[in-house]
Amino acid sequence: MSEAKIQIYKGPAGGWGALRSVAHQLLQHRIALKGARTLLSANQPDGFDCPGCAWPDRQHTSSFEFCENGVKAVAAEATADRATPERIGEHTVTALRGWTDHDLEALGRLTEPLAYDPTTDRYRRITWDEAFATVARHLQALPSPDEAIFYTSGRTSNEAAFLYQLFVREFGTNNFPDCSNMCHEPSGVGMKASVGVGKGTVTLDDFELADCLLIFGQNPGTNHPRMLTALEETKRNGGSVVAVNPLPEAGLIRFKNPQTPRGVVGKGTVIADQHLKIRPGGDLALFQMLNRLLLEAEDAAPGTVLDHDFIASDTTGYDEFAAAVREVPWDDVLTATGLTREEIEELRDRVLGARSVIVCWAMGLTQHRHGVPTIREIVNFLLLRGNLGRPGAGVCPVRGHSNVQGDRTMGIWEKMPDSFLGALEAEFGFTPPTKHGYDSVAGVRAMRDGAVRVFVGVGGNFVRAMSDTDVTEEALRRCRLTVQISTKLNRSHTVCGETALILPTLGRTDRDVQASGEQWITVEDSMSEVHVSRGRLEPASPSLLSEVAIICRLARATLGPGGEIPWEDFEGDYSLIRDRIARVVPGFEDFNARVGVSGGFRLPNPVNRGVYPTPSGKAVFARNDFDMLTAPPGHLVLQSLRSHDQWNTIPYAPDDRYRGIHGSRQVVMVNPDDLAELGLEDRELVDIVSVWTDGSERRAPGFHVVAYPAARGSAAAYYPEANVLVPLDSVAAGSNTPTYKGIIVRLERVTA
Repeated sequence: MSEAKIQIYKGPAGGWGALRSVAHQLLQHRIALKGARTLLSANQPDGFDCPGCAWPDRQHTSSFEFCENGVKAVAAEATADRATPERIGEHTVTALRGWTDHDLEALGRLTEPLAYDPTTDRYRRITWDEAFATVARHLQALPSPDEAIFYTSGRTSNEAAFLYQLFVREFGTNNFPDCSNMCHEPSGVGMKASVGVGKGTVTLDDFELADCLLIFGQNPGTNHPRMLTALEETKRNGGSVVAVNPLPEAGLIRFKNPQTPRGVVGKGTVIADQHLKIRPGGDLALFQMLNRLLLEAEDAAPGTVLDHDFIASDTTGYDEFAAAVREVPWDDVLTATGLTREEIEELRDRVLGARSVIVCWAMGLTQHRHGVPTIREIVNFLLLRGNLGRPGAGVCPVRGHSNVQGDRTMGIWEKMPDSFLGALEAEFGFTPPTKHGYDSVAGVRAMRDGAVRVFVGVGGNFVRAMSDTDVTEEALRRCRLTVQISTKLNRSHTVCGETALILPTLGRTDRDVQASGEQWITVEDSMSEVHVSRGRLEPASPSLLSEVAIICRLARATLGPGGEIPWEDFEGDYSLIRDRIARVVPGFEDFNARVGVSGGFRLPNPVNRGVYPTPSGKAVFARNDFDMLTAPPGHLVLQSLRSHDQWNTIPYAPDDRYRGIHGSRQVVMVNPDDLAELGLEDRELVDIVSVWTDGSERRAPGFHVVAYPAARGSAAAYYPEANVLVPLDSVAAGSNTPTYKGIIVRLERVTA
């Protein structure tokens, strides 16, 4: 087992380091010239959209609207390496299961359909017709359509997502586990309860106008680096930024924009004016105290702090909320957050000095048992001073995958409203099922318990993304059929049902030519901007099919001839899909024409017009019970996180450049004072053991302790390696999201 080399990073995010990383990625994948040309068309009106994160671009007109991690995603997809049937067939699936995530990814692009042969424990080449017939046979043999689940990754296009949900609902089920279930589900649940809409309300223009940005539980420098450019504009326009995170993150300390001369040779921009090193899960307590302090400031200077006109005209529930939040005790808040009273009062003063405030957050807030009330308390905070529906203010949940928000808009949800299902019925002439389906956690339970027999996944890496790794893998193995629609090999392909298929597909950067000519697809970013993506590169193999083509052929094979849905026409001309989307999905009227304009269009958010689709027609102040994570003596609260050299479940290297950790991912970061209290030494080898209320334990063996400036009482380890520590049933109340950021653990010394 290799020990990590540690040299704590003190430089800025971006700068020469990002440029060197870009060059290294292009050379590593042997695509230096091709990759450079591809990047020049990134986020162009007629180019492709970066397949990385969902951060928006300024009208998709800049030749350099990409970042270091976007380059990694592009290079990985455009690689010259090929995972041919012969190359994969050299190894048994059992052997491949022992490979690292990085090594599986490094095999390269998949080229032909594959079927698992249990007699040889290897994948073998099959034809597309054989593959579609196999899927159809298994689906048609099920006693109920509800015995199949259909997973979706956030990289799927709007067109493919719409057809996928259409096929599955005509088949007869709403079983749509997706990556949103694992990350931002609490954001949608919390905001819908409070304002009636589960999407953010701000635009990039609002970042330039904001007086204060509060950034909670996210690491922009790694997970969505293009956000740093927007934060730089906030600072240049006189706004302030507050970073709230258990770890110091390079991108929120200092940023050198590598796409500008001053970002290469200058000192860069100091981003965060204040860093609150909060304990994991302490955000709910912090917002409750912040709200109490705003009420007390209003008491001291009536009529100068709260927006009483807005509260009276646009909200309900204020009195009950205010009475509850006034009772939140200081001692409990200081324990839950690990902050000092002075730090919290400084934050209050920053807020009081700001006319317009935006709150941004990511999974550091959502992946806790109290993720939903935390989001609702954020909305309470913004409602108090009317920081919704006006320039420079609002809610900003920052999504991960490039189209995770668009997939949900297109109907990838197990609980789509009756209005959407009714529109499908009116347009396509069949009655969609209304019974709610399985989400990701419920889907694993159903597979484990034998209630689901078929798993189909479009993109992603389900077994590595899900919690309780061992349980998830065993659940997949109990299926009669598992199908993975993918561009590259990953761990999920090594966990097979009785029958297992790999269906290789085009990537975002590949040219997509169908019967009517070259096609393009669309995506929706974190700020509800819908725009075009058009691949530029020759496909990795002439045998590849697009996601749209695969879904259309699965539907034709499974549902049989006839019916009112023209699957063959949809496969040949994607504009026909967009015409149907325009008639089913609100906000997409005249879709083809509007999205063809440079920069696309933004979907309307009624909250910005003072319209709240809640039962009362008003925004709701929520009364949230105080909650905090409490670790018993000798234990820590562990959060899982991604390294800088990683995207989603796939590490591109065993490094974490911005944290100064190189050569190993088997590390657990702990505050030096906590190590001293635990009697452990820096670099000592430990097992991480999670403990749960039911008395069960889970173990991640062989991690080196790294002394790191983390919040006291906390620890951090990498995702997905730490997923094995999270029980399947440990979820956020109200959203069923796994609690990846709230794991109670002890560290056991490994003895010889």
